Amino acid sequence: MYAFHYQRAKTTADAASSLAKSGGKALAGGQSLVGAMKLRLANPGTLVDLSGIAELKGIKKEGDAVVIGALTTHAEVASSTLVKQAIPALAALAESIGDRQVRNRGTIGGSIAHNDPAADYPAAVLGLGATVHTNKRKIAADDFFKGMYETALAADEIITAVSFPVPKKAAYVKFPQPASRFALVGVLVAQTGSGVRVAVTGAASHVHRAKALEDALAKSFTADAAKAVKIPAANLSSDLHGSAEYRAHLIPVLAARAVGAAQ
Repeated sequence: MYAFHYQRAKTTADAASSLAKSGGKALAGGQSLVGAMKLRLANPGTLVDLSGIAELKGIKKEGDAVVIGALTTHAEVASSTLVKQAIPALAALAESIGDRQVRNRGTIGGSIAHNDPAADYPAAVLGLGATVHTNKRKIAADDFFKGMYETALAADEIITAVSFPVPKKAAYVKFPQPASRFALVGVLVAQTGSGVRVAVTGAASHVHRAKALEDALAKSFTADAAKAVKIPAANLSSDLHGSAEYRAHLIPVLAARAVGAAQ
């Protein structure tokens, strides 16, 4: 690990000011960033700790949406009665992340800001058509994820909350990598007020929507309709855990299981 300066912010404004001045990184739960730093894959220079900012924590219902503070842990989302009642797929997804330590330290804001290609939360944000709230603006899910570990966030921009519209139906199914529990492929399927959305994680450089599956499920929201879709292997990832062709095969299989679970 490289040497770094540590600052503990008291407010969101304080944190944003520190990031702007130092050019450092915000530290939430640390389950992604600290691991990268240990491997010397990240050298932020300055870490601005957000963990003491109470305004970034909590879960509440606002109209037809569930709003989750950026520093809310995966375990808190998984155990939330409100989330279980309004969006059970989101609670189940949070429960499937990593192990108990990761779920009790990792945060929703940290996960989507890091945007790991195989992370679970990006599939929830994109698949449910969520809105990412920052200290500067609101960003639609379709505009947030830009590439591998890349988002629309500016260097001094901090996620404050994520707003999830309550879907008609939704479910998330993943094929986990056994050691890390990251998704070799994960698929979230949702029937929303604006139509069917299907988000895929783990299969490419970053989370993406599967239009072919969305079109098929818009016509017939059934497992058979999902299974019948052929996903091309072009542009999908290939590594020691699975080839692009294998991931292409898994996507409609998992989508079909998700449709079944959503029913």
